Amino acid sequence: MSQGYVDNSSFQDFGFEENSARIKHPVVTFFHLVFKSMALIVYLLCNIFSDSFIGNFVTVTLLLSLDFWTVKNITGRIMVGLRWWNYINDEGKSVWVFESRNGDSQQKLSSTEIRIFWAGLIAAPLMWVLFFFTSFFKLSFSWLILVAIGLTLSCSNLFGYLRCKMGKTDDSMSNVMSGMANQYMQKQMMQNLFSAFKPKPSTSQSTTNLTV
Repeated sequence: MSQGYVDNSSFQDFGFEENSARIKHPVVTFFHLVFKSMALIVYLLCNIFSDSFIGNFVTVTLLLSLDFWTVKNITGRIMVGLRWWNYINDEGKSVWVFESRNGDSQQKLSSTEIRIFWAGLIAAPLMWVLFFFTSFFKLSFSWLILVAIGLTLSCSNLFGYLRCKMGKTDDSMSNVMSGMANQYMQKQMMQNLFSAFKPKPSTSQSTTNLTV
């Protein structure tokens, strides 16, 4: 797995002005929190409103996917001036790119938005860890698959942004874990989703009549 870094001096300026406690992007801040919050709420309350495991599974997975995409591609670069992604180079290798704003642009970010961003980014994985142990001890293995997806997606963004924040230390554990989490998400999420829809094999056995 290769790693790529971009000169931060060429990082785009997205129109921030002075550093302030004021929330400068309320819509972006709202969407940073809304999908992860809805995924957690639906997971907790879905059995009250619906008995369909498949419907609940798809709803929570959709919310988690929307949150992953929104945080990775929009809220991170606007709220904290960080972004990360990976691509396949001409040699067929996966290249990971971690970017952060330079010092001058960093001063123009909203301190309130920075705190909200990291609070939401850290709180979501902690909640999914709690749900993981709860499902495990209740032996709810069907729900354990859904919790694993939530944990993978939320941790993937967390480790990716930690890697951006920590800079260019190649031996950083967050770099390794973010790569593993993102690759796991790409390869396993759809497999786990389809496995929930796969019908269980019939346990009925055919009987035959024996004639003497």
